[in-house]
Formats: sequence, structure tokens, C-alpha cells
Amino acid sequence: MRIFYVTTPIYYANSLPHLGHLYTTVVADAIARHKRQRGFDAYFLTGTDEHGINIQRAAEKEGRTPQEQVDFIAGELKRMFHDFRLDTENGGYDIFMRTTEPFHYEGVSRLWREIAKNTTPKGNSTIYKGFYEGWFCAPCAAFKLEDEYYTVEGSDIPLCREHERPLDRIAEESYFFRLSDYAEELVRVIEENPERIRPEARRNEVLAFIRQGLQDLSISREKKNVSWGVPVPDDDNHVMYVWLDALSNYITAVGYGNTEKTGFDKYWPEVRHLVGKDILRFHTVYWWSFLMAAGLPLPRLVYAHGMWLDAFGKKMSKTIGNAISIDVLDRHFQLDAVRYFLLRDMVFGQDGKFGYENLIERANGDLAKGLGNLASRTISMIEKYRDGVIPSGKISEPFYLFAKRASLNPDEQEIVSALAHTRDELIRRFDNFEFSQALETVWSLITRIDKMISDSKPWELIKDDNQTETLNAVLYRAVEALRWLSVLLYPVMPEAAQAIYAQTGAAGEVSKINPETLKYGELPAGTAIGERRAVFPLIDKVKIMNEIKEETATENKPAPAPEPPAAIEEPSPAEEENFITIDDFLKVELRVGEIKVAERIPKADKLLRFEIDLGEEKPRQILAGLAQYYEPENLIGRKVVVVANLKPRMMRGYESQGMVCAASLENSDDTPALAAFLEDVKIGARLK
Repeated sequence: MRIFYVTTPIYYANSLPHLGHLYTTVVADAIARHKRQRGFDAYFLTGTDEHGINIQRAAEKEGRTPQEQVDFIAGELKRMFHDFRLDTENGGYDIFMRTTEPFHYEGVSRLWREIAKNTTPKGNSTIYKGFYEGWFCAPCAAFKLEDEYYTVEGSDIPLCREHERPLDRIAEESYFFRLSDYAEELVRVIEENPERIRPEARRNEVLAFIRQGLQDLSISREKKNVSWGVPVPDDDNHVMYVWLDALSNYITAVGYGNTEKTGFDKYWPEVRHLVGKDILRFHTVYWWSFLMAAGLPLPRLVYAHGMWLDAFGKKMSKTIGNAISIDVLDRHFQLDAVRYFLLRDMVFGQDGKFGYENLIERANGDLAKGLGNLASRTISMIEKYRDGVIPSGKISEPFYLFAKRASLNPDEQEIVSALAHTRDELIRRFDNFEFSQALETVWSLITRIDKMISDSKPWELIKDDNQTETLNAVLYRAVEALRWLSVLLYPVMPEAAQAIYAQTGAAGEVSKINPETLKYGELPAGTAIGERRAVFPLIDKVKIMNEIKEETATENKPAPAPEPPAAIEEPSPAEEENFITIDDFLKVELRVGEIKVAERIPKADKLLRFEIDLGEEKPRQILAGLAQYYEPENLIGRKVVVVANLKPRMMRGYESQGMVCAASLENSDDTPALAAFLEDVKIGARLK
């Protein structure tokens, strides 16, 4: 039997569930359902990461013990998963993993010992005791390097760039993992197995991070400072670093190092991790190094998805008031409509935009007027024209000409090929994590079937006795297409797919039907259709939006003051003189650079942070106000023109060491065009 193991991140138990939790879990759920439907032994893990100083602080703030805090958050997450039919009871995850489980303590302690007894690729001890002093971010659960924090004027305490919160100064005894010895091996493995990290842009970021040089990693905290954690084996004065503890859940959940769970040898070699792009480094550089040190196989794949932005492309925030409420989604929208939107509107690996109005428009357009309308009109016509019994779809040769006059190909092979192509494309796209493209292919088929009905006009065919077989063929092809569609769409919309399947008169559970084995014509003529009902009723947009606005009005807060300009502004030319001399122009040093890293700046809607190779010792960090126009991952590898001798300036706590040149019309909303080249130009070349 084919094996497949898929994991979400285990979500940190310091705050309530949000859209990010829902999204990754829906994706993993759809993958697991698709694999099971095709006969795979698929294992699906999600859960909570429950240790660390941030949990302690969250518990203290709420007046709870740490255990009470994690029990509460785990309970809320399970409630959300149940509401959205993502739990075991509804065919979802196989295990809700919690790192406070006794079997996990047993397993992660085994992992520590296995790491400690081995040596690094350079022959050194993997773990050693030392003294650590540095800046620590509790929400990140990580010590921060100099380029990962900034200090505002008048303060001695730096802020985390990701969370914009003060860092903790930690100075204490610590166990260290010799991460620096694994850099060369990590690069080798990634370059030899490029498909292990996706998408490509994120893989390039990981490689760039490793090549900058890895530092040894502090993997413990003194228990007197952080008591809420897994004890370090044979040293009661220390608890494990939360990321070493958390990442190991993926193996302890399937039996590594413990006797309570089983399946490690079966499932672990086939694991795929789905993670947010903000935690990719932990799931590749750190996790892979721990696994190498313990002599364990690496994951088959780590896939980093993007982030949800609001309908205008801004990062969601409760402070701004543009966050999506999970409870609002549950109260006002069909669960399958939400699932469809999540999988259709975000290209996996890129950022996506989510607004309640966007969801309504997608649900009304694709579902109510698309799939739902096709199902309704097909079933109603069989009720009306054939007394609720599916007719034969065959057209005999004497009636070929009549079919052609009704714009219907008498040979059913055309529809057979279209269905098979759609099925094969959906499977290929799902296997490649291209869910949005898979659904786009399916909706092309829906449009095709709708056009067949509209072109042939069954309401006219019923009036002509010579068109009896043509009408029967139209009805049969439409209802058989619905049967196929319900099987193909089951992983995306489980409840709606089963409802449509039942309306076609087919028996059994759609989840049990392998799309690979679908054959045209398996719906027998003479089958009585099921009870017709609207699967996706049309949503009253005005009514629903008014209700949502009323419900969320008290939660919304005023927007903050406008951000400072995202790009460096050039001074206006003097009114008396608009010209510059050749000497002025020669002062500007324009060089060719290649973008190595591109990412959004936390809490800055306009800015992108680049690391650009100008042929110098190390890449330049340059900020540009292009976030509204470009997806950062699409810019990696682009050659651009850089003003290389511009005086550095601080922007949002980052030093920008130059300026990227782009062309746009003044006062225009058009996307700025990055200056580029038709010829192959060397990196670092100066423009003259």
C-alpha cells in the first residue's frame, strides 16, 4: 500500500486560533482526504506546541497555571477544528499532537541522547555546555542575531523585527548544539535534492541564510529561569530549547523513542511538512541538522506557504481592524465554501488576499451560479423531462444528424476525453501542491458542461420527437459529469460533494471512490435520481455584509497614523533650475545587482526588504516601496539597477544601503517597472 504522512505545524499554545491555523489545516486535510480516496495509507498530524517562556508569561497574564493555559488553547483549537469538520470524528486529522503528552517527553529525551552520543560531520561533539548571553524573543522562541532586531532612539532595549516587541537579555549557562558544523552538509543535501524545499524562492532563502554562516545554537534554558519545558536528560537544572522539543513531535507522534505510539518506520520516510514561510528556517536548517545528528532520515518535503493579506493587500491585524474572524466564517458561510475559497484563492506558496466580500463573490460566482447551478438544472431537467429517471446516453446512427443540428456531438468520446483529462490534471496538480490550478481546471469542465446544455437547449429538444435521443444524451452526459465532479471535488468540499453524488442517484460514500478508477458510463440508465436541493444557495451580499459589520464593529479599532513614505524620496528640483550637469550625473553610481532575498517587512504594507548581490563581499540590504505591486518570491533571481552610492538611511528599523531603480508615471497607480536588461549583464557592472 502507498504511504503518505502530512503535517501542519503544531500551533503555539499562547493565543487563540486564527485564520492561519485554519488555512494550513484545511490544506493538510484536503491532501489527506485526496490521498485516502486514492487508496493511500495517509496519516495526518496537527496539534499544539505547549512549552517555553512565552507560555509561562501568557499563563501568568491570564491568571492560569501553564498547564491550564495550554489545556485551554488546545481545547479552543480542537473546537475550531470540530466546527470546520477537520477533526477525527469528521474524517480529518489522525492525531492532535500535544507536546505535554508523557510519550512525547519520553521520545524527545531519546532524541537528545541520540544526538549527544554522535559526532558532527567535522568530527566534533554535537552538544556541549557553555555560557550564553544574547537577546531572546519570547514570541519567536529564538535568540536573535544583530540583523534580526533594531533599537529605537532613546532606548537601550532592542525590538524584534518580526513582532516589534522588546527582547529579553539572557545571560546564563546553556547547552549548545554545534550547528556551525552542519552548514556544508545542509547545502549539499539541498542542492542535490532541490525538491525537498519548496517553493524555489524559499529554498533560495534557506541557502542564502546557511551561506551567511551558521552559529552554534543554544538548546537549553536554566530551569530557574524557564521551568515550563522538557527536562534535559541527566541534568535537572536545564529544560530543552522549545524548538528542539516542538519539532521532534513529528517523530514522537508516530512512535519514535516511546512505546505508546507506533508507525515511525512506516510513516516517517514519507513525511511532508506544511509550514508558514516565517518558520521555514526552523523546519529546515535546525530540524534537518537535529535529524542528521541523530542519524535519522530527512523529510521528503518542507513546503512553505504564504500569508493571508486583506482584500487590499495589507497584512491582517486586530489593531487595524482588518482581521478575519473564525467565528464569523463559521456563523455566516458554508464550511465547504470557506474550504473552496482557501484552496482556490491562494496559490500555494504565495501570499493571498482574503476579505468577506471576496469570499461572497467567489461563493456566488463559482459555487452558487457555477457548480450549484449545474447540479440544480441537471437534476431538475431529469425530474421534469424524464420523470426523475436517468435515460440512456447513447445516440443511434439514424439520429446523428439531429444531434449535430442541436450543436451536440453524437460521439460521446469528446465528453469522455474531457472528463478523463480533468481527472488526470487534478491528480497531477494535487500531487504537486497546485490546488488553485487544480480547481481552475475543474471549473473549466463545469463551464464546458454548462455550455453543452445552453447550446443544445433541452427545453426546445423536448418539443421534437426526433430529438428524443439527443435530449437523453445531454441529460446523461450532464449527470454523469456531476458524478465525476463530486468524486474529484470531495477532498475540497466533502459535504457538498456527497450531496451532489447522492442527487445523481449513485449509491455509497463518495470518499470511498478512487478517482483513478473512474470510468465513463458507470451510472446506469434507469437509475432514479436523488432528492433535489440547492447545494450552494446564493448569498445575499448586502445582508451578510451588514450583519458582519454590526458584529465586528465593537472589535475594530481605528487605523494607525499613515506610514512614513516607503521609498526614499528625492528632493524636489529648484523652481529656477530643472537641469543637472554631466558632473552631477557622474556622481550617481548605477550598478547591476541580482536579487537573492526578497521578503515583506512585518507591519509595513509598502516595503519589501531585498538582499542584492552587487559583486561585493556580501549582498546589500535595500528597502523599496514595491510590496503593493510585486510578490516578493517572484523577484528572486531578477537583475535590477541599483543606485549603489546613495547614503544609507534607516527605514522601519532596517538600514537601506542603496535604491532600486523602477519606472512609473507620476501620480499613476500602474505597477512600477523594474529597470532590467535584454542582454546578459554581469553582476556588479556599472552603468555609464
